[in-house]
Amino acid sequence: MSNSVEFRHISKYFPGVKALDDISFQATSGQVYAFLGENGAGKSTLLKILNGDYQPDFGEYLINDKPIHFSTPKDAIAHGVSVIYQERQILLDMTVAENIFLGDWPRKKNGMVDFDQMNERTAAIAKRFGLSISPDTKVGSLSIAHQQMVEIMKAINRDSNIIAFDEPTASLSDKEIDILFDIIRQLKAEGKVIFYVSHRMNEIAQVAQKVIIFKDGRLVSIVDQATTPEDELIRLMVGRSLGDIFNDLPHNEKPGEDLLEVKELCTPYVNKVSFTAHRGEILGFAGLVGAGRTEVMRALFGLDRVYSGTIRMEGKEVAPKSPAQALNLGFAMVPEDRKMQGILPNISVRGNITISMLKKLRNKVGFLQTDKEEEIAQKEIKELNVRTPDSAKLISQLSGGNQQKVILARWLETHPKVLILDEPTKGIDVVAKAEFYRIITECAQQGMAVIVISSELPEIIGLSDRILVMRDGRISGELLRKDFSEEKILTYAMASERGQETKQEALA
Repeated sequence: MSNSVEFRHISKYFPGVKALDDISFQATSGQVYAFLGENGAGKSTLLKILNGDYQPDFGEYLINDKPIHFSTPKDAIAHGVSVIYQERQILLDMTVAENIFLGDWPRKKNGMVDFDQMNERTAAIAKRFGLSISPDTKVGSLSIAHQQMVEIMKAINRDSNIIAFDEPTASLSDKEIDILFDIIRQLKAEGKVIFYVSHRMNEIAQVAQKVIIFKDGRLVSIVDQATTPEDELIRLMVGRSLGDIFNDLPHNEKPGEDLLEVKELCTPYVNKVSFTAHRGEILGFAGLVGAGRTEVMRALFGLDRVYSGTIRMEGKEVAPKSPAQALNLGFAMVPEDRKMQGILPNISVRGNITISMLKKLRNKVGFLQTDKEEEIAQKEIKELNVRTPDSAKLISQLSGGNQQKVILARWLETHPKVLILDEPTKGIDVVAKAEFYRIITECAQQGMAVIVISSELPEIIGLSDRILVMRDGRISGELLRKDFSEEKILTYAMASERGQETKQEALA
């Protein structure tokens, strides 16, 4: 069966912002359409109009050539539309099957819920797509990745003809991403219309046939993915290539004195890790998911127990047992999971920036000095170019890139000696990435030792002065800038113990 979605002259306004400006295009079954654009370009707004969350101020949309209007997401679901947002919309205290059939639980003749039928149909969906998810498992006990899969199973169960994925891989491992892509390919083969929103170019290359590029609420171009180079996609989106962004960054060929020295560090997750970070250096940590990179940094920040080994800051042995102790010793860490471990969603931008220094902001009788708090917030908003109407705005209402800037501002206000950034540009657009790269290099130029964990090889190569590669909880290789290459990083990251020395010699 053939399906189609057509947008005609869609415009949407918010106070002071034109979120969508005269968007027109048609999407048909048998293709995956990737939405590409910086945060605020209009991608998610268009999906929310399709899903009935927003109403267009001008224009119309058609499904299978028929004009239609959704007042609520329930209307969209009834007409075969499912939008799977990055923020999960599931009930953690219910089972997988109960979530999948929520709002449409099958009933027996006596009116009671038919749990057996729910479980059977859920198990069939899981088996069909190779998902290891049990129907009667409480969703709250599942990993974040499997919770995301439950969202996808909901759309499959509804037999939706139009399915949109909004940053679906943010919490998935490489293996789980492969499963997701297999599901998308099957859905495409069944005649579904698929929209896919992502900032990850490698994902778009794997899954999409068409790329729809948005900028400042306008549709810039629709191109064939297979024949359009990545640099051209970025140029259309931001006006310059990613290579130009990295070429503009300064690098420190002669870093300063040793600032951090780690020797034979052992924790429940890493074994005999040794390295040095220098003042004014950006030290990259590369490796596959599960290699132990984050776990090393958690130990430095007092989050994981250290079994043995030593940590020295400026030549003095230290042993942080908690984040509070780590902060006092000069460590700061921006975590990978921004939403769960970084932001405080229900308080302001100002509050998120100053939360780590409230003791210093209190006067002699214990009252918060709000004028000083506002002064600090305004300084960081200006220096990091945080896009917010004012410091009182809830941080949850900012884009992902601006939320990340606020988290970074919080830690910069502690004046760290060692700044640890775990996947700092995860889930943010290319424009925001360029701003982050500038901020990171400025931190190094100010004398900090900056440690960056990144799974994006172009990023770790373009940003770092030196790279350490981890595998199986150990450091498997070290590369100086003159020796950087994706091939060498992957060889260190993937080689077996037996073949490691031979491969290193071959690449030398």
